[in-house]
Amino acid sequence: MKEQNTILLVDDEPNILLALEFIIKQKGFKVVTAANGSEGIQMARQHLPDLVILDVMMPGLDGFAVAKTIRQDKRLNHTTIVFLTAKGTNQDFAQGYASGGEIYLTKPFDNQELLNIISEVFEFG
Repeated sequence: MKEQNTILLVDDEPNILLALEFIIKQKGFKVVTAANGSEGIQMARQHLPDLVILDVMMPGLDGFAVAKTIRQDKRLNHTTIVFLTAKGTNQDFAQGYASGGEIYLTKPFDNQELLNIISEVFEFG
């Protein structure tokens, strides 16, 4: 592991951002947050995170558009995208993977499951 892995959280729900930031920082990761898709893209380009945890339903740019934009930036080739969203149909899953996401979790989610996924991403790439 490099000096500190960076995780970008993108969600328009302040309570979810706060809760995720808290549990992830407890595990020793650097966390940056964004409250919408446009800010998420800006933060991704600024911080070059190792992992993005991304909501789908947000005002303005949705998570699928954000993922596609991240995938087009060569400086973010190393970034893993995890969707964390209430949208859980088969079509949503397919769209998530097609837009560049590697993992798709639906809300409500289990904190420990999310932390396990984060650990696996950094342990196994």
